[in-house]
Formats: sequence, structure tokens, C-alpha cells
Amino acid sequence: MTNMMNFKQQIVLFFGVITTLQLNAQEATKQLYEYADPMIGTAKMGHTYPGASSPFGSIQLSPDTDTIPFAVDGHYNPDVYKYCAGYQYDDSTIVGFSHTHFSGTGHSDLGDFLVMPTVGALQLNPGTEAEPDSGYRSRFSHEDEEASPGYYSVALKDYNIKAELTATTRVGVHKYTFPKADNAHILLDLTAGIYNYDDKNVWTFLRVENDTLITGYRQTNGWARTRTVYFAMAFSKPFKNYGYAKADKSVYNGFWGRFDQTHNFPEIAGKKIKAYFDFDTEEGEAVEVKLSISPVSAAGALANMKVETPKWGFEAIKTKVQQQWNKELGKIQVASLNESDKTNFYTAMYHAFLGPTVYMDVDGNYKGLDMNVHQADDFVNYTSFSLWDTYRALHPFFNLVQPKRNRDMIKSMLAHQNQSVHHMLPIWSHYANENWCMIGYHSASVVADAIVKGNVDFDAEKALEACVATANVSYFDGLGYYKELGFVPEDKSGASVSKTLEYAYDDWAIAQAAKKIGNEQVYTTFMKRAENYKHVFDANTGFMRPKLSDGSFKKEFDPLNTHGQGFIEGNSWNYSLYVPQDPAEMIEMMGGKHTFSEHLDSLFTMELPDKYFEKTEDISRDGIIGNYVHGNEPSHHVVYLYNWTDTPWKSNDKIRNVLRTMYKTGADGLGGNDDFGQMSAWYIFSSLGFYPVAPGSEDYAIGSPLVVDAKVYLENGNMLHVETKKQSEKNKYVQKVLWNGKKLDVPSIKHSNLMQGGTLTFIMGRKPNKSLFVQ
Repeated sequence: MTNMMNFKQQIVLFFGVITTLQLNAQEATKQLYEYADPMIGTAKMGHTYPGASSPFGSIQLSPDTDTIPFAVDGHYNPDVYKYCAGYQYDDSTIVGFSHTHFSGTGHSDLGDFLVMPTVGALQLNPGTEAEPDSGYRSRFSHEDEEASPGYYSVALKDYNIKAELTATTRVGVHKYTFPKADNAHILLDLTAGIYNYDDKNVWTFLRVENDTLITGYRQTNGWARTRTVYFAMAFSKPFKNYGYAKADKSVYNGFWGRFDQTHNFPEIAGKKIKAYFDFDTEEGEAVEVKLSISPVSAAGALANMKVETPKWGFEAIKTKVQQQWNKELGKIQVASLNESDKTNFYTAMYHAFLGPTVYMDVDGNYKGLDMNVHQADDFVNYTSFSLWDTYRALHPFFNLVQPKRNRDMIKSMLAHQNQSVHHMLPIWSHYANENWCMIGYHSASVVADAIVKGNVDFDAEKALEACVATANVSYFDGLGYYKELGFVPEDKSGASVSKTLEYAYDDWAIAQAAKKIGNEQVYTTFMKRAENYKHVFDANTGFMRPKLSDGSFKKEFDPLNTHGQGFIEGNSWNYSLYVPQDPAEMIEMMGGKHTFSEHLDSLFTMELPDKYFEKTEDISRDGIIGNYVHGNEPSHHVVYLYNWTDTPWKSNDKIRNVLRTMYKTGADGLGGNDDFGQMSAWYIFSSLGFYPVAPGSEDYAIGSPLVVDAKVYLENGNMLHVETKKQSEKNKYVQKVLWNGKKLDVPSIKHSNLMQGGTLTFIMGRKPNKSLFVQ
């Protein structure tokens, strides 16, 4: 009987080994870009797009499933919030494929140069989802849709056309496989865009250079108040006819009607121009389209096309872009507990590497904030800085794995500051515009973090001067009151507590940069300003609370309410924990380590009444655990605050819970806007087992890793190895942490240590080690 059992066990073990070898062989042949899923975050409020882009590319060529007017009957249309990325997974029709999108933001613009292939009767109106036959849009099914980094395809059911997309840095490449038709069309809609204001288009221009090439531009007044994008569009096959339609009365009717400007006329201008290009096609014939963009000129767009896509050949271009994604994703090689974790990890890396985006032509020319043309001589110029989000983890992540790009991003910010009449570093900027969106001056944090971590090839003294100048623009967002009173008064400037706390953190970051380069005067001044958070702490309630200009606390106060209480994208419970520069002092103010630890416990376990979810743009149940709001960035450091108490182990299961519940596979897998990679950067850091609680410090807070093993290949040639022992779904508690074999006695590790390369070892267990890191 015993021998029979041993034999059965050997058979099971044998087939288990064979299965494991087969799985490992399959995994070995799978390329890293195949793990990333651009569909994650395309449902609900993830606000990601599924289309094609190269790493940090200027082009984001993606399907738009609706074009939503910003206002209806003169009132704000709440549906526009769903379409920040132009695509919603639950929609059943595609309007077309436009070339510029934001990834995961809570606001939008862009959606430039929408292209749509059709057959049959020509229609130049997009129609509606309820009645798709009334326009050029097409029904589609997710069963006929494919998305991976650098590639997107879908079957347009109404036209029997297969659409395929890929993109280089500045060129969107389309491949449309048509049925047999003598009435095939490719449409170019210059009126379409994300967030369609009635007067968003200031002017558009289109010029037919020959029967395979057109050029032009689009000037808009949207979120960016003045934005001009130039383009060149080439066809792999000559079109037989072309024409235009106009939706405005501003089109110049050349020579008072002597020529017909709507059919085969070589140029047209106006606010709302749509163009069509006609073809005869054979069954299964593919027509390719290349559309390149430029911030400077149509000639620049054409030069970008010639350099980046000198030849036709969709497959070759797609393969090259996929190789670029493999290279970028290969900066971290992970082994995970399961396939889903690997998908989530590489999707997070993919989203993190979508922006900021390159903003210059191949010759280095770009349009600056002063609307003049500038030359980026020694750096790559970037745009789309969602800094209120990305200073927290994305830019620190870049300092670890993309240091050169981060240095160029800082040079781009310094160029912005030099071109600014306000002498300010960017707040939220894109396409040579400052949008003044959100609060704080967090570009200072990005600059300071790079300086403190030694990631500098720019003039650190001038960068510090730029930070100081930015922090002293008194007319910016309550900053004058902050400098005078030590806080922003709620009766003078809304979201006053949030502003006070974020200004104080930024001041601390500036002080750290000053200390690093030996500027004692700036260090002393800004360390004093960094303590301004104390002015809005109410010891009687134990919460941060809005103050009025007379120095009194605002009487009406509900620490759970997000509206009218002095906060933005959070409530007092969330923001009372926002003192990343001095957690120890904050904890002392709030009653000491034991009391604070219990306070944090309550944050994750309390239940909020429905009345606090009435305005879902600020807070939704999808992005929260208890009252911990992971979908809004001010809470992202909070779970790591246990490290400053005597119960650091309490963070372990909560980190694992956030990783498991806020990040999933599937279109609805993100628990909130990805916010240009910030949510994704949180996932990457936390999966690796450490997190930058206070950018501007060398220290990372130790957490609880999700990976089984990770090799981080650093740009300096070193390799950081994160290994876990006894890792499992149930073993979520850290028992011991070793750095190069030596036990860590404190719950932190320095950036400079990691950059030297080495092995960070986590020994995991099923129960908490309550003595870990307790002195």
C-alpha cells in the first residue's frame, strides 16, 4: 500500500514537473509587451485609451467611441467626464481614430485629426450611438478588437473594414483592409475633438499637395487656451477624388463662387472643416495612412514623417515599436505569484511610460510657452505635466528607472519657467500652455527629488532659483496669503487647507534641494515655511481644519465632507494625514504613536454614508477602502505611515489589499483615474516592496512586496535584485528584510544604496512579526 502511494505521488510529481516546464517554456517565448493590456482602465473612471503609442510618444492614435459636447443647452454636460480619453469600453460604436489623447486624466482636450474609413454612401456627420446609421460611425464588438503596446485593431462591422493602428514617436500609422468597393472613403474630421466646446476650433486649414499627400493645421481654444497642431497626411495609394464639407459660415468661397471649393479644390480653411478621400478597392486590399504632427509647422510634420517612417510597411513599423516597448518594459524583469499579477505589473509599467510626452520635432524645434519657436539643443523637450498627480511616485520612479528622461523633463520645466511671464515652473501644462489646474507648485518637488538623489545634469543652482521664484509668486492661488499669514484663509481662497498643506510640503522639498547644494539661506527660509501645516491643525478636533483670514477656524466643519470644507479631492480625514515631510511630528500632534495607529486603522475600516458620494467626480466608492481614497492621490502615501508608529506590520495586509482590490485585469481594473501614470507608479513601487513617501528625501519606506522576484536593470549598469522568500497569497506579512544579506533595522532604505545595485530580500510569513523594525 505504501509503495502504491509512493508510485502515485511520483506520477503526480512527474506530471506536475512536466506541466511546470511547459508553462515555463510558454512564458519564455512570450515577449514582455504581450503581458501589458492597454484595455485595463478603459471602463468606468480609469480614463485610459486602448490605442497605439510609442514610449512617451507625441502620438496617441486611439479609437474614440463618442464625441461629447461640453455643454448642452448652455449647461455643463456631466457625460464629458467619462470621455477624458475618448473611449469608453461599454460603448457599442466607434466614431473614428484620432491622434492625440491624455492617459488616465480627470480632464481632457486633444482628440486631434480624427480619421475614419467607410464604404458606401458618403456621410460626413458622425451620427449618434443610438442611431449609428445616421452618420459615419460604425458598430464594433470587443470580440473583434485587439490591443497591445504599440498596436490596436478592430473590425468596423458596418463597413466590413479591418482597422489597424500603430505609432512611432511623431507618426500615427493606419492600415485599413477594405472589401471590394468603388465607393471607399477615408474621412478626415478636423471638427472632432475630446471635450467639444462650440467655439473650441479657432481655425483649421487643409492643403492638398498631391494625390497622396495633404498638409494643414488645427488651432483650438479649449483647456489649453491657444494650441496649434500641424500635420502631414500621406496615403499609400492615390485617391481618385476628394472633397470637403463645412459646418460653419467662415469658409472663404474663393473668388466669390468662381470655383467650387467643396470638390477637388486644392485648399480650404475655416473653423469646422471635414474632408473625404475616395478610392476604388479590391477585396482584402489594404490602404495605409501615415499622419505626422508637429508643434511648429507643416514642414516640420512632413520632416518628422520622412525621418521616422521613410518607407511604407505597417508590419515593419509595428514590429519596431513593439521592440521599443520590450526594451522599456525590460528595465524590470519580474516573477509573480500568478499570470494576472504579471499582467497588472507590466500594464502599470506601460501606463507609466506613456507620459509626459515628447514635444518637439526631430530637429529639436518646438513652440514654447511664449508662443515662439525654440530649439532644444541638449535635451528632449516634453509636455503634458500632470504634476499634482505625478510628483508623488511617477517622477521618483523615473529617477530610479528612467533617470535620463527625468532630467530632460526637468530641463523642459526649466525652459517653461524661462519662457513664463510669471517666472513659474509648470503647474499642469501641455502643448505650450499652462492650464493652472490643481494646486501646489509640485514641479519644485520633482526638481528637488532629482537634486537630492543626485540625478542632475542641469544647473542645480538655477533650478533652485526657479523653484524659489515659483514659490514666491504672491498672486498665485492664495500664495500671497500663505506667505503673509502662514496659511491660506478659506474666506479668501477655496480648498485652503489642501493648499496650505501642499505648499508646506513643496517648501520642505525646496529646502532639501538647497541643503544638498549648500545654500543655507534658502534652506533656513523654506524649512520655516515647511512648518506652516501646523497653522491649520485644530488640536480640539484632531483634524486639519480651514481657517479664516482673522485667524479663527471656520465654524461649520465636517471632517468627512469633501465639499466646502477647505479641501480638494479628499476630506479632512484624508488631508489630515498629508504631512509627508514630517510624519513623526504629525503623529505627535495627533496624540502619539498608539493613538495614531488606531486612527489609521479606523480610516481603513469605517463606513461612509451615501450622502458623501453625491458628487462622484471627487470621490466614488470604486476607489475607496473604508475612508481610504486610493482613487485620489492625496492618500497614496498613507498606508506607509504605519512605519512611523510602533506597529509597522499593520501596513502589510493593507498594502496587499490595495494591490488586490484597486488593480485588476479587465477593462474596469483600475480603482480611479490612472492620472498619467501615478496610480501605476504606486502599484510598481508597492509591488517591489518600497515607496517614496516624501519625494525630496533619499528614503523609501519599506512595505510588503507582491512580486516573487524582480530584477531592476538600472541605467548606470547596476542591477537591483528584489527577492522574496516564502512568498504566497497568504504570506503577506514581512518577517525580516535584508539588504545584501544584512538585516535592516529600520523600515526604510536609501535611493543611493539601491542605485549601487544589490539584493533586497524579504522573508514573508502568514502572521505579522510585531517586533519588526520596533526599536
